[in-house]
Parts: sequence; structure tokens; C-alpha cells
Amino acid sequence: MHIGLIGLGRMGANIARRLLRGGHAVTGYDRAAAAVTALSADGGGAADSVAALVQALPQPRAVWVMLPAGAITETTIQELAGLLQPGDIIIDGGNTMYKDDMRRARELAGRGIEYVDVGTSGGVWGLERGYCMMIGGEKKVVDHLDPIFACLAPGLGDIARTPGRDGSDPRAEQGYIHAGPAGAGHYVKMVHNGIEYGLMQAYAEGFDLLRSKGSDSMPEDQRLPINVADVAEVWRRGSVVSSWLLDLTAIALARDAELSTFSGEVADSGEGRWTIDAAVEQAVPVPVLAGALFARFRSRQEHTYADKILSAMRFGFGGHVEKKD
Repeated sequence: MHIGLIGLGRMGANIARRLLRGGHAVTGYDRAAAAVTALSADGGGAADSVAALVQALPQPRAVWVMLPAGAITETTIQELAGLLQPGDIIIDGGNTMYKDDMRRARELAGRGIEYVDVGTSGGVWGLERGYCMMIGGEKKVVDHLDPIFACLAPGLGDIARTPGRDGSDPRAEQGYIHAGPAGAGHYVKMVHNGIEYGLMQAYAEGFDLLRSKGSDSMPEDQRLPINVADVAEVWRRGSVVSSWLLDLTAIALARDAELSTFSGEVADSGEGRWTIDAAVEQAVPVPVLAGALFARFRSRQEHTYADKILSAMRFGFGGHVEKKD
């Protein structure tokens, strides 16, 4: 397939390159001309404007928008809506609020333009590992785009098959699902990120507890000088708490157990707040997820070793750099 991609940042550029490696054609546009030039050097098409990108695509056109949630995504989709034709498709692969997807799908339907939302997980590692995708939109449109999603997904890999899934949608095992109508993809991704906050907080607090056992604040006969880097490494191997997040923590601790390059001021990108809002709307208790979000707020006032662990994980999977004052 030939697809347009707007937004060639950390994830957008790697999505484009994975598609190119899979034999698809990609025309890219980014406000940073250097990003477009870099993609062109890797075999992608180059566009110097949104309009030029649209003109470069065959009909029916498919344009993937990979930009930060909010105003920049909204204005870009509005611009695309004025350039595309009935039957063309807009894909939002960023971290958009799912209610915005539902609204956009209704508005674009009046123009005959299809809308698909793709919650995308994989961070800066996606080029090699592939992307886990949660997709919302009309079935016929999602099916039309399946070659794109199949190429971006990680595939079965070496993960053991889940017993009892015979007869189920095989795409889930490949690393992507059609979650439902417009908005469903980003809703599932929102909850995914809320859970991510909780998992990260649990690891962070646990490692803080391990490290503090050897501190001078403990009575001397109660101190245990535990090597947290070794604990992270051993837990990766056969433990029930092993995970990719733990892998990233082990890498960071192996480099510097004190995590001295991190301040511990932990940002939140929005999805955690939206998850808590949804829980309130739906009257679903989520004390762990709420506590993890509030811990990030607290980290901006006082920083602990646990907060440095959080920062190290965020940098590991997404390349997120702490904000400077």
C-alpha cells in the first residue's frame, strides 16, 4: 500500500521506516524539513506541505497522523478534511482523547471521509520490535488497512500461544486488534496507559524500599546493603514480576544504580488523567491507577529514588526526557 504519514518524530519516523522495510510506500511530511530529508534518504517520499502530501497519494488516500494530542492534531485533521475526497481515510495514531475521535468520526462522515483511531504502543523500540495496536473504526475500513497494521505489528515472535484461543480473532496474537467503532482504539490505549502508570509505580516503590534498607537512617544492626541492580536482574529471570518495564529498569540500574542523571520529576502525558476521569464517569474504583497518577504530581514537589526509577523507565521505553525548569 501507499500511505501518507504526517509527523516524523520519535515514533512517526520509525513507523514510516518499518512500513518501508515491509515493502509499502510512504510519503512523509513534518514541519522539520530535516526529518523529511532523513526519511527520503531511507527510501520514503518527501512532501513539503500537507497539501503536497495529499497530492502525492493514490486514491483512495490513507493519511496517518502521528502528532501530539491536542491542538496540533486537531488543526492538521481539519486541514486534511478540506483536502481529501470521499472514500479517503484519516488515521490518528497519536494519544488522542477517545471522545475527540468519536466527534471527528461523526464530522468527517458528513464529508464521506473515513476515520480510524489507532492506539499505538511500542515507543522508540517499535522499529525493531513492532507496535502493539488497538484500532477503532468501521470494519470495512480497518480491513482495507490490514496490510499496514500487519506490517507494523510484532507478530507471534517467541511468545507462547495462549491456550483456549482456538477460533478467536488471530490478529490479537499478532499484536493488533480491531477494538470497535471510532474511539474504541484510543479508549483501550488510554486504559493501557493508566495500567502502565500503576505498574511503573509498583516497581518504583519496591526498588525504593529495597535501597532504603541500607540507608544510614536505619539502625545499624537492621541495615541490609542490597544491590538493587542485581535484584532487578534476577527478577527478570523466572520471577512472576518479570516484564519489559523490569527489563528497562535493570538496564538503567546496571548503568548507574544511583540513577544520578535523573532528577525524579515525573511528567504525565495526559492518558492517566483521562483514565481517572473515565473511572469517575463509569463509577469504577481504580485506587491503584489514581494513586500512581497522584504520585507523579507529588514528584514535581519533592523527588525520591522511586521517582528516579519512574523517570528511567519512561526514558527507556519512550525516550521521554525530564522537563527542565
